[in-house]
Formats: sequence, C-alpha cells, structure tokens
Amino acid sequence: MDNPLIYVLFGLLALVVIIIAANIKIVPQSKAYVIERLGAFSETWQTGFHIKIPVIERVAKVVSLKEQVADFPPQPVITKDNVTMQIDTVVFFQITDPKLFTYGVESPLSAIENLTATTLRNIIGDMELDHTLTSRDTINAKIRVILDEATDPWGIKVNRVELKNIFPPREIQDAMEKQMKAERERREAILRAEGEKASAVLVAEGEKEAKILAAEADKQAAILRADAVKEAKIRESEGEAQAILAIQRATAQGIELINAANPGEGMLRIRSLEAFEHAADGQATKIIVPSEIQGIAGLVGAIQGTAGK
Repeated sequence: MDNPLIYVLFGLLALVVIIIAANIKIVPQSKAYVIERLGAFSETWQTGFHIKIPVIERVAKVVSLKEQVADFPPQPVITKDNVTMQIDTVVFFQITDPKLFTYGVESPLSAIENLTATTLRNIIGDMELDHTLTSRDTINAKIRVILDEATDPWGIKVNRVELKNIFPPREIQDAMEKQMKAERERREAILRAEGEKASAVLVAEGEKEAKILAAEADKQAAILRADAVKEAKIRESEGEAQAILAIQRATAQGIELINAANPGEGMLRIRSLEAFEHAADGQATKIIVPSEIQGIAGLVGAIQGTAGK
C-alpha cells in the first residue's frame, strides 16, 4: 500500500477521468456549436451528446438558432424635400448557418445595424415627408428584402423589419398638429352639416307624408260622402218608384173594380161630373169643359127645374 506507483496510477486515472468529463459536451435545444480542429473549421454540433478531442479540438462559437431582435437607436435621415428626422428600427433575424455566421463577418450585429442605417437613408432619400409618414409598410418591406439579400452570405435570415418611431423636427410636428386639428374641425363641420341636412330632409319627408296622408284622408272622406249621397238618391228614387208603382197598382185595381162592377153610361157621366166639380173648386181661373160634361150639366139642370115645379 505504501508503493508510490499505485498513487501515480490513481492520479493518472483521475486525470484521465477529469479530462474526459471536461470534454464531454451536451448541446441543448436551439443551440449549435462550431468546432475547430487545429485552428480550422471541423464541423457543427447540433442538439445532443458529443465528445471533444482534448487540445486538438475546441468550441469556436456557441450559436443560438432562435429568432433574435435587434433594436437599433434612432438614425438621422433626410427626406427628398430636405426634412431631417430621426428614425429607429427593429430588426428580427435568425441564424440559419452557424458556420457562415461565425466566419462570414466580424461583429454581425454591428454589420446589420450599419447596413440598416444606410439602407434606410437610401430609401427615405427618395421619398417626401408626407409619403414617409404614411408608407411604413412599404419602407419595412423594402428594407427587409435588401437586408435579407445582403446578410445571406453571413448565414443570417432577416424575417421582419419595423420602423419603431419616426421623429420629425419640432416645427414640423407643430405644423402637423395644427393641420390635424384643422382637419378634425373640418370633419366635425362636415358631420354637423350632414346631420342638419339629414334632419331637414327627415322633417320635409315627414311633412310631405303628412300632407299626402291628409290629402288621402280628404279623398277617402269625399268618396264616402259621394257614396252616401249617391246611395241616398238611389234610395229616394227607389222610394218614388215604389210610390208611383203603388199608385199605378191602386189605379189599376180601381179600374179592375170599376170594370168588375160594370157601371152604366150614366154612372160614368156622373163620376165625370163629380171630377169636374172637384176641379172647379181649385184656384184655376180658366176651365175648359168637355162637351160630354156640358150635356150632363144641362140634363142635371133640367132635372132640378122640373123638381122645383
């Protein structure tokens, strides 16, 4: 047990275990290890268990494969109409090739920031202020296409670019606020005028409908009155017709009774004389006496003279 060789062997074994343990690498999810062997790129380790050769191999870079966000500070830009303003951008990117990302460019984030600033200046320089303020989506799309193409050799894919804020000069902001205020007041006046117009139209339509209804009511009332008068006249005519018909019937019945009684000629003449007496009792100033009645009157006078004697 006091042999020093045993201690040396134990020491060597412990050293080997420590070296092996130190060179065991477990790559987590969404990570990638760039491995160099003797100073040159060897391979890229993906998620899982790996053993590195001591001294010969080394982990050159640990790369995150998640989507990353780079928020760059405001950059001064000049529009086509010579207005200087500050614009800050946000770039969403993802590393697609760890090897290119490691060896493609020195300080990739700084490179993306400078490339974004120069691209933004070029795009804004061809646009006027009003167009710039209303064309964020267009600017975002143009910058994304240019950045994505430029960063492809670096193993980076640009997914999205957003203009976070646009800061025009103070005097421009004041003018814009006044313009917005005037526009709001104009819209308010238009809305008020449209409301008054709609109200007047509704009132006029209401009055029109009321007059139409009143005229329709008067028309219906006139029709009903005319129908009532017509019906009254019809009933009156029917009553007169019935009265005439009754008189005719009574006359006809009287004639039938007379015919049934078979009166003599003398009786008829006496009846005629009675009718003449009734006629003479009237207010007429001139009476034409038929010859038959004159003969009867003479006969009556003769009879009355004989009776007096």
